[in-house]
Amino acid sequence: MTVPFLPYGRQTIDDEDVAAVAAVLRGEALTTGPEVDRFEAALCDVTGAPQAVSCNSGTAALHLAVAALGIKEGDHVIVPTLTFLASANCARYVGAEVIFADVNPETGLMEAAHLEIALKQAPVGSVKATIPVHLNGQCCDLDGIAAVAKKHNISIIEDACHALGGTYPGGGKVGSSPLTAAACFSFHPVKTVATGEGGAVTTHDADMAATMRTLRSHGMRRGLTAPALPEFGLAADGTPNPWYYEMPEVGWNHRLSDIHAALGRSQLRKLDRFVTRRAEIVARYDAAFASLSNSIRPIGRVGGSPAWHLYVIHIDFAATGKDRAAVMHALKDKGVGTQVHYFPVHLQPYYQKRYGRQSMPGAEAYYARCLSVPLFPTMTDADVDRVVAALADVVAA
Repeated sequence: MTVPFLPYGRQTIDDEDVAAVAAVLRGEALTTGPEVDRFEAALCDVTGAPQAVSCNSGTAALHLAVAALGIKEGDHVIVPTLTFLASANCARYVGAEVIFADVNPETGLMEAAHLEIALKQAPVGSVKATIPVHLNGQCCDLDGIAAVAKKHNISIIEDACHALGGTYPGGGKVGSSPLTAAACFSFHPVKTVATGEGGAVTTHDADMAATMRTLRSHGMRRGLTAPALPEFGLAADGTPNPWYYEMPEVGWNHRLSDIHAALGRSQLRKLDRFVTRRAEIVARYDAAFASLSNSIRPIGRVGGSPAWHLYVIHIDFAATGKDRAAVMHALKDKGVGTQVHYFPVHLQPYYQKRYGRQSMPGAEAYYARCLSVPLFPTMTDADVDRVVAALADVVAA
């Protein structure tokens, strides 16, 4: 009998989700309709943030947050190198330069000390923001990072794309911190909540939220009582012309459709269940790996209640006598999918060409050992045991 293949991540979709999407398809608005507002309100409820601005990807969320802060050419943004490309690329989208920070080699998280070191690499006063990444579902020490940021007048944008549904080490729901300008989320299918493709930014700043809503729709403004072009924008009685819009600055088409928003709102109703099941799977993995092998162990842990997005182990590949590719191929043959999160961004050809080859020993040590194994809510305990057994066989062989 062929056993089902276990990917490293997978969306969890049920009949309720399908019905939510079908209702939109049978309705009046497929995009820029009421479902987007409902999804944003639901996201405020689950995060505790007063403002949520949805968009079409986690990348767009980061782009909107950076742009709304007015970051531009000549500015610098500090980003941990152990992350997905988008965390750094969003600074380049607005013309800013990236300064890479190292991370803790056990957790993969940027800490306050790494931020301090990175600050020394930039001209005084040129760093406008830092983007700490809540990796795998675990959160950075925002209290420590915020203390450094405040001292240097730096805004904080959280890359919380892995962390929806979790809590910070110091307490509070991810996405609600008053210490940061914004928190950015992704709803890609492998994330805890899926919209297909989608993202959002939460913030306490109503003006920042309004700016992001404008920028996500080409920079257009409507219903203006004092338009830049009153001869076009106002009727004879001085009221706004209902058809008129103007674009004071360039924006982008970063909107989320009602189809995606409906799926996301349905998924948010199951967030607690998804987070709980992921935590149960993580606990079962932890117990199994504790006695499996000295060459395999879970990544380091920090406080708070993580909403686990990925389950990452560190493998001493030299001790096993196998390289990572051989291990991944062997696991695939046993029906177990794996992935590497992440290849450090400072090593990417684009950034090496721009900034030269840099040494980030913490990130490079984490990367050299990391492997993500299957984690998604519909996994059974037997699935978890099968992954552990497959790893034991591959390492022992």
